[in-house]
Amino acid sequence: MSIRMVRLGSERQPKEGLRIGTVRRPPRGVPKNEYALRNFFDVWYPNLAPSEALLKSVKPPLSDRNWKTFVRNYRAEMSTPDHRKTLDLLAALSHQTDFSVGCYCADESRCHRLILRDLLKERGADVR
Repeated sequence: MSIRMVRLGSERQPKEGLRIGTVRRPPRGVPKNEYALRNFFDVWYPNLAPSEALLKSVKPPLSDRNWKTFVRNYRAEMSTPDHRKTLDLLAALSHQTDFSVGCYCADESRCHRLILRDLLKERGADVR
Protein backbone atom coordinates (compact mmCIF):
# COMPACT_ATOMS: atom_id res chain seq x y z
CA MET A 1 0.00 0.00 0.00
CA SER A 2 1.30 3.46 -0.77
CA ILE A 3 0.79 6.96 -2.10
CA ARG A 4 1.81 7.83 -5.64
CA MET A 5 2.53 11.41 -6.64
CA VAL A 6 1.07 12.03 -10.10
CA ARG A 7 0.50 14.66 -12.73
CA LEU A 8 -3.23 15.21 -13.07
CA GLY A 9 -4.45 14.39 -16.56
CA SER A 10 -1.75 11.75 -17.08
CA GLU A 11 -2.56 8.13 -17.82
CA ARG A 12 -3.38 6.14 -14.71
CA GLN A 13 -0.95 3.47 -13.58
CA PRO A 14 -1.81 0.03 -12.18
CA LYS A 15 -2.57 0.06 -8.43
CA GLU A 16 -2.73 3.85 -8.41
CA GLY A 17 -6.01 3.78 -6.50
CA LEU A 18 -8.15 6.81 -5.82
CA ARG A 19 -6.69 9.97 -7.39
CA ILE A 20 -6.84 13.09 -5.20
CA GLY A 21 -6.42 16.47 -6.87
CA THR A 22 -4.55 18.90 -4.62
CA VAL A 23 -5.01 21.91 -6.89
CA ARG A 24 -6.51 25.32 -6.24
CA ARG A 25 -8.86 25.11 -9.23
CA PRO A 26 -10.47 22.26 -11.17
CA PRO A 27 -9.51 21.86 -14.84
CA ARG A 28 -10.93 24.54 -17.13
CA GLY A 29 -13.54 23.55 -19.66
CA VAL A 30 -13.99 20.05 -18.27
CA PRO A 31 -17.44 19.09 -16.97
CA LYS A 32 -17.42 17.82 -13.37
CA ASN A 33 -18.69 14.42 -14.44
CA GLU A 34 -15.60 14.00 -16.68
CA TYR A 35 -12.83 14.80 -14.17
CA ALA A 36 -12.20 11.12 -13.41
CA LEU A 37 -12.89 9.96 -16.97
CA ARG A 38 -10.18 12.29 -18.26
CA ASN A 39 -7.73 11.16 -15.57
CA PHE A 40 -7.70 14.41 -13.64
CA PHE A 41 -8.95 13.26 -10.23
CA ASP A 42 -11.61 11.26 -8.45
CA VAL A 43 -11.74 13.67 -5.51
CA TRP A 44 -10.86 17.36 -5.60
CA TYR A 45 -9.15 18.41 -2.38
CA PRO A 46 -7.88 22.00 -2.73
CA ASN A 47 -7.08 22.16 1.00
CA LEU A 48 -3.58 20.84 0.25
CA ALA A 49 -2.97 23.22 -2.65
CA PRO A 50 -0.87 26.34 -2.11
CA SER A 51 -3.02 29.32 -1.16
CA GLU A 52 -4.14 31.78 -3.79
CA ALA A 53 -1.91 34.42 -2.20
CA LEU A 54 1.14 32.14 -2.33
CA LEU A 55 0.48 31.23 -5.96
CA LYS A 56 0.18 34.90 -6.88
CA SER A 57 3.44 35.71 -5.09
CA VAL A 58 5.51 33.54 -7.42
CA LYS A 59 5.49 33.58 -11.19
CA PRO A 60 7.07 30.92 -13.38
CA PRO A 61 9.76 30.32 -14.28
CA LEU A 62 10.95 30.14 -10.69
CA SER A 63 14.51 31.07 -9.88
CA ASP A 64 16.29 29.02 -7.21
CA ARG A 65 15.77 31.87 -4.76
CA ASN A 66 12.03 32.16 -5.51
CA TRP A 67 11.64 28.38 -5.28
CA LYS A 68 13.26 28.34 -1.82
CA THR A 69 10.88 31.11 -0.73
CA PHE A 70 7.92 29.17 -2.14
CA VAL A 71 8.99 25.99 -0.31
CA ARG A 72 9.36 27.84 2.99
CA ASN A 73 5.97 29.55 2.62
CA TYR A 74 4.12 26.41 1.50
CA ARG A 75 5.59 24.44 4.41
CA ALA A 76 4.41 27.23 6.72
CA GLU A 77 0.89 26.96 5.27
CA MET A 78 0.91 23.19 5.77
CA SER A 79 1.98 23.57 9.42
CA THR A 80 -1.46 24.71 10.63
CA PRO A 81 -3.35 22.22 12.82
CA ASP A 82 -5.94 21.39 10.13
CA HIS A 83 -3.29 20.75 7.49
CA ARG A 84 -1.21 18.65 9.88
CA LYS A 85 -4.26 16.51 10.66
CA THR A 86 -4.92 15.98 6.95
CA LEU A 87 -1.30 15.01 6.33
CA ASP A 88 -1.39 12.61 9.29
CA LEU A 89 -4.58 11.03 7.94
CA LEU A 90 -3.07 10.53 4.47
CA ALA A 91 0.11 9.11 5.98
CA ALA A 92 -1.89 6.59 8.01
CA LEU A 93 -4.05 5.67 5.00
CA SER A 94 -0.93 5.01 2.93
CA HIS A 95 -0.34 1.90 5.03
CA GLN A 96 -3.87 0.60 4.41
CA THR A 97 -4.65 1.36 0.74
CA ASP A 98 -3.23 2.63 -2.53
CA PHE A 99 -4.09 6.16 -3.61
CA SER A 100 -2.49 8.99 -5.50
CA VAL A 101 -2.08 12.72 -4.96
CA GLY A 102 -1.34 15.18 -7.70
CA CYS A 103 -1.48 18.48 -9.50
CA TYR A 104 -1.12 19.76 -13.07
CA CYS A 105 2.55 20.76 -13.09
CA ALA A 106 4.67 19.10 -15.78
CA ASP A 107 7.89 19.65 -13.81
CA GLU A 108 7.62 18.03 -10.38
CA SER A 109 10.95 19.56 -9.34
CA ARG A 110 9.25 22.98 -9.15
CA CYS A 111 5.85 21.83 -7.96
CA HIS A 112 4.13 21.75 -4.58
CA ARG A 113 3.63 17.98 -4.93
CA LEU A 114 7.38 17.54 -4.39
CA ILE A 115 7.07 19.37 -1.07
CA LEU A 116 3.88 17.48 -0.27
CA ARG A 117 5.76 14.20 -0.86
CA ASP A 118 8.38 15.28 1.70
CA LEU A 119 5.75 16.38 4.21
CA LEU A 120 3.99 13.02 3.91
CA LYS A 121 7.25 11.08 4.28
CA GLU A 122 8.08 13.12 7.39
CA ARG A 123 4.81 11.81 8.87
CA GLY A 124 5.73 8.22 8.10
CA ALA A 125 3.75 7.80 4.87
CA ASP A 126 4.64 5.09 2.40
CA VAL A 127 5.24 7.17 -0.76
CA ARG A 128 6.33 5.70 -4.09
